[in-house]
Amino acid sequence: MSEAAETAAPEVPSEPIMSVADAHALMTSPGTPFAMEETEVRGLKMRVWKEAKQNLRELFSVVKDHGDQEFVVYEDDRMTYAEFHKAAIALSHILKDKYGVQKGDRVAIAMRNYPEWPIAFFAGAIIGAVMVPLNSWWTGEELEYGLEDSGTSIVFVDEERAFSITPFAKRLGIKSVIAARASKLPDTDATVERFEEVLCPHADYAKLPEQDMPDVALDPEDDATIMYTSGTTGRPKGALGTQRNICGNVVGLGIAPVRQLLRYGQPLPDPENMPKRSMLLSVPLFHATGLHAILCGNLTSGNKLVMMFKWDPTRALELIEREKINSFGGVPAMVWQVVEHPDFDKYDTSSVVSVGYGGAPAAPELVQKIKTLFPASSAANGYGLTETSAASSQNAGFEYQAKPESCGPVLPVCDAKVVDENGNELPTGSVGELWIYGPNVVKGYWNKPEATAESFTDGWLHTGDLARIDEEGFIYILDRAKDMLIRGGENVYCVEVEDALYSHADVMDAAVIGIPHKVLGEEVGAVVQVTPGSSVTEGDLQTYVRQHLAAFKVPVKIELRTEPLPRNANGKILKRQLREEWGLV
Repeated sequence: MSEAAETAAPEVPSEPIMSVADAHALMTSPGTPFAMEETEVRGLKMRVWKEAKQNLRELFSVVKDHGDQEFVVYEDDRMTYAEFHKAAIALSHILKDKYGVQKGDRVAIAMRNYPEWPIAFFAGAIIGAVMVPLNSWWTGEELEYGLEDSGTSIVFVDEERAFSITPFAKRLGIKSVIAARASKLPDTDATVERFEEVLCPHADYAKLPEQDMPDVALDPEDDATIMYTSGTTGRPKGALGTQRNICGNVVGLGIAPVRQLLRYGQPLPDPENMPKRSMLLSVPLFHATGLHAILCGNLTSGNKLVMMFKWDPTRALELIEREKINSFGGVPAMVWQVVEHPDFDKYDTSSVVSVGYGGAPAAPELVQKIKTLFPASSAANGYGLTETSAASSQNAGFEYQAKPESCGPVLPVCDAKVVDENGNELPTGSVGELWIYGPNVVKGYWNKPEATAESFTDGWLHTGDLARIDEEGFIYILDRAKDMLIRGGENVYCVEVEDALYSHADVMDAAVIGIPHKVLGEEVGAVVQVTPGSSVTEGDLQTYVRQHLAAFKVPVKIELRTEPLPRNANGKILKRQLREEWGLV
């Protein structure tokens, strides 16, 4: 192990020297990188980041400044910022001129994390297209819904998604399915093209001409993204994000790392001389964390992103050593898989200086494990949803060590409160539903006014999570008010799986519950009442659900019963009783 890995991080000082409120006031004062100003957003007064880029065109414009520095590494492919800049602009002109994509048109991406993903995203974004990142784990049926609901005109895919989408692409009026890195294409009457023929092969990016972006005017409140999140009705909902949502998130990323140093009297970094970092991209780009925080955040800083074909902890350790990774993370499950890997000590991980995670509950002991194995690093977690455009609160470094059960205070531009069932704010320390307000909260749900009205009140997002907020403003997520579980960072709404089970002819009743899992957080379990005389098996139902829903939503355990499931006087299934019967409470 190198000398750097043997250098222990300083112990957390006994007490902070200033409050969170005082630190935020100092950090956001005029003239600082985190300066704020008040403005009107959709008729509501909000604090916004004064230095934030106003739209994705402005955000993309910084790419050219990073020149020949490496931007993306994937297997043996390496793409510089200069190559990325040329490729994205060239593709933006093709989208506009060849396919007629205009501001407001929807352009989808349904592919695994390939270097073509960010090229496609920014090519559409800089001409004002509303980008629709679709979950590449979805089945063809789920992808069909997302494409039809969004009204997508062009979709970028990988080989597997090309075969999933083409059966219905023509019916949906999709102009072209553009497939990256496909060894073969489906035989179909839909228009399917190779990414490398639409643009050019990766090796030729550097030969593309220098061009200006197509001239398109974008405002901060223009639509930018539709990102789908599972819905309580069984159908995913498209969270409609704005230019301000995604660009503001980039500024907010730096709050917790700086605040914890300030509060504990530690030297602050020089923003003019920040070293370039190398980050392992372990989460999907179709997630708000992957897109908003990691892709856009690192692009702005000129950092290197190292992609993986799929998540694998052994490959992660290999890449940490090979690429001298400074930062990695994802959901807690991924970090656990790395830190508990049987061959961990065989790899040089001394380059790691930051381990960050979110998207699912994290055990408090994880921060101590990180501190032991990566002594020169700082651990961080955070809380956010698709509807808050990634993180709305952060906990890092000394603050995280002091309060490892918390996901930190909200960002200075945000407000948070805990409310009762009638939306009335509760006193400090009380448990209730967490509501969040700020410029990072999305407009609402695409084409779903009723769902929007249910989840948004005067700019406040009803998170559906039960929480308490302490006297310093630190948030503690205690449970989920919505009937949902989180498996490895993926939201699984129970009703979605229950609906799939209900649609089977042999199922009379169904209840989905979470099964605790150390690595994944939770797995999907189900209790089902079958019809009299049914011969259906657990395996039959698992196969049936797999035909309709993504693999991560398929129950790993299904208990078959012939008796009715327990219900209360109002007819609601008593899931707590089912958990007790399974020994989970």
